[in-house]
Amino acid sequence: MTILSIVACVTCIFLLGYRFYGRILSREFGLDNNNQTPAHLNQDGIDFVPTPAKVLLPQHFSAIAAAGPIVGPILAGLWFGWLPVLLWVIVGNIFIGAAHDFATLTASVRHRARSVAEVVRENMSNRASILFLIFIWIALIYVIVAFTDLTASTFTASQFGGGVATSSVLYLLLSVGMGILINRFRLPLWAVTAVSIPLLVFLIWGGQKIPLILPELSFLTPAQGWGIVILVYCFIASILPMSVLLQPRGYLGGYFLYGTLFVGMVGLIFGGYQAHYPAFIGFTNPKGDPLFPILFVTVACGACSGFHGLVCGGTSSKQLDKEHDAHSVGYGGMLLEGMVAMIALATIMMFPKGDPALALGPTEIYANGLAHFAGVLGVPPEVAISFGLLAFATFVYDTLDVATRLGRYIFQELTGWNNAIYATLITLALPLFFLLTTKEAAYLKFWAIFGASNQLLAALSLLGISVWLIKAGKNPWYTLIPMGFVLVINLYTLARVITPVFTKGEIDTIKVVAAILLTIALLLLFEAYQTIIQYKRKQVE
Repeated sequence: MTILSIVACVTCIFLLGYRFYGRILSREFGLDNNNQTPAHLNQDGIDFVPTPAKVLLPQHFSAIAAAGPIVGPILAGLWFGWLPVLLWVIVGNIFIGAAHDFATLTASVRHRARSVAEVVRENMSNRASILFLIFIWIALIYVIVAFTDLTASTFTASQFGGGVATSSVLYLLLSVGMGILINRFRLPLWAVTAVSIPLLVFLIWGGQKIPLILPELSFLTPAQGWGIVILVYCFIASILPMSVLLQPRGYLGGYFLYGTLFVGMVGLIFGGYQAHYPAFIGFTNPKGDPLFPILFVTVACGACSGFHGLVCGGTSSKQLDKEHDAHSVGYGGMLLEGMVAMIALATIMMFPKGDPALALGPTEIYANGLAHFAGVLGVPPEVAISFGLLAFATFVYDTLDVATRLGRYIFQELTGWNNAIYATLITLALPLFFLLTTKEAAYLKFWAIFGASNQLLAALSLLGISVWLIKAGKNPWYTLIPMGFVLVINLYTLARVITPVFTKGEIDTIKVVAAILLTIALLLLFEAYQTIIQYKRKQVE
């Protein structure tokens, strides 16, 4: 079976899901273009800016797409085979992930473009909102740990890592230069873009000529050294004005995102690749963990991501031009991320089990796969692999930028502490501790709890939205059913993590944090139950 035929089937299924299920959700939520969105009601030219869907969709897509839908499907595919991963990517995207993104975007728009935490506060209680904010902050810590370690691993991977590190540093400097030219010298965006894109291609090629390689120290490995450098970048990016670094970097990074999708699709269409990797391997991974629930939390953002809800309620809801645009931006944006996951999965499907290419880390597997796809276009392998690794790092920057800034905002909101520098340092202190004290690859150690906390965040967001729908007299089942499924999976995962505390007396940081997340989730469930019971009583009275 050709990989192209599989991808074509997935694409058709996604289109059908978008056409039919997406429209069902639009009808059930009562989308009406006659309702003025917050972008129009609060238009200020800074945060609230009515933006056409064709412009907002790529901006939203570049904000939500990160390393999760690449690493997760590759790891799960290697462990269990590509078929279980493919089925979860399809079902998870259409009925859970895209529904979650659509629901959080719509709920935010209906609540004056406020965050999901504010939706919870308004429809449940202030206590529930505080619990929700604490959960988000802890989940963001795990996002920063996992993705910082993944990027550091990329910079120390194989013979190309040092060159990618060079290209990455120059890419960030190029982004700053773009911001200065656009904001200070008022040069037109098209002119700056026309110069920056060729420069970006040159940086990908030139980085391999002057690789940055950190020395091995007795107290610090090169990967840990790069981890520190990346966290310093996160600190700087979090406190700088968005127009200086984040906005131009996100804009430039968008071209990487579309470039990888283009390379992947062209390679699949014209490469004639066969699916050599086994469709199914077994019900346990090499560590003996069962397919249920490990498959679901490992795929993580490739099927459902609570982090997306933070983007929906943070920026996209402030720019939505018409209510019906939530269909294309929220629902459609997640389906595009599903295609990113599908292309990532294809990078292992093309190799037989036991191939040396699959013995590498997920970042290198992805880059090698893209190099094969780019070979169809005649791109030299070393340039193609450098492109793939830098593209991966770029996806991670998108996440780290937003996660660190959001972590700082939430910490300040919880504590009332307005000092951005100290709030950012405290937010990054835990990731630094984890990275310096973890001997093995940190992302492997933290990936399961990262996936569980991220998807549990989605479930809790859907819980708050379900309460809102019930109180608004609308049908809640389109959010309650996916909420229940994801909730069970991830509560079970966290329970598995903390079980050794009781059976073997093992206690470590991960188990303690898992217990905290589990407790917060259960308390939020109780808060939701109390809110609904009280509402029903008032209705009877």
